[in-house]
Amino acid sequence: MKVNRPGLRVLAVAVMALFTLALAGCGGEKKESTAPKQQFLNIATASPGGTYYPVGVGLANLWTEKLKDKGIRASGQSSAGSVENVDLLQKGEAQLGIFQGLIGVQAYEGRGRFEGKPYKGLRSIAMLWPNVEHFVLVNSAVKTGNVSDIKGTKFSVGPRASGTEESTLVIMKALGLSINDISPEYLGYNDTASAIKDGRVQGGSMPAGIPVAAVTDLYASRANVTILEFTDEQLQAVNKIYNTWFRFVIPPNTYPGLNKEVKTIAQPNWLGVADSVSEETVYLLTKTMFENLDAVHSIHDAAKGITLENALKGLPVPLHPGAYRYFKEKGVSIPDNLVPPGVK
Repeated sequence: MKVNRPGLRVLAVAVMALFTLALAGCGGEKKESTAPKQQFLNIATASPGGTYYPVGVGLANLWTEKLKDKGIRASGQSSAGSVENVDLLQKGEAQLGIFQGLIGVQAYEGRGRFEGKPYKGLRSIAMLWPNVEHFVLVNSAVKTGNVSDIKGTKFSVGPRASGTEESTLVIMKALGLSINDISPEYLGYNDTASAIKDGRVQGGSMPAGIPVAAVTDLYASRANVTILEFTDEQLQAVNKIYNTWFRFVIPPNTYPGLNKEVKTIAQPNWLGVADSVSEETVYLLTKTMFENLDAVHSIHDAAKGITLENALKGLPVPLHPGAYRYFKEKGVSIPDNLVPPGVK
């Protein structure tokens, strides 16, 4: 016997009508959203008063502007500097960071400040600008003209627990010197320059991008000082401890009255990234940075050091696969130690 269910028929008709209207409103077919998935990237830098912060913010703005169609949004994040930046990447609170070369190699290898706690997920994108070693000594104490002349002098190694002190002590160790071979002072750059002019110290270590304001002050005030050079053997000795320094020549006239070049060394201030960031994302970041160099160089004077020719100088950890892909495309020669793990 056929059962008449008018209520069910009415409901079925209503459902079909709603379905037809929905299809009509969608053009009769289901369409996938074409909007790119949003990706937010934090770049750890340093305090706003330094160089890392404005460069990091400038790069973030460039990436956000140029890659908005890819859904990438980036922002610069202030921090306490290289050491904290390692921690921020490890915790996932930042995806990229700017680092001093020495701190990068210590973190990756679990040495120095990171003794026994290696961060093997740290990867390189590029060298940004060189942190140039300025070992300055009064002329009366100069014997050979190279950095070994600091032995037996009253010498400022930088503020305690600073990156300057860390790198200065590493260099001294490479030269066979210890803190006991000098009479150390722990002064900032401006205070070091004042102490040299007053005769309270004979020299000091002041690494930074050129020109260094405190060194300019010494030369401008005719304090009778010399920027000590590094021999090739001394450079090799330093890199046997931490392989992150490279040859750097300070051009003539960089400082008032300095009419010759100075053969010193530098370590990189470099852009790093967590290995958890995708290859495609890092490829786009690297490509955008190097293919918009006019905009990059306008960010800050320090950013003028960002060039494809210098991109791999002194990098302390392997490249991220995305950066590696870009440099391979551009024909850049990549040292074996920078090839990402697992890439042949």
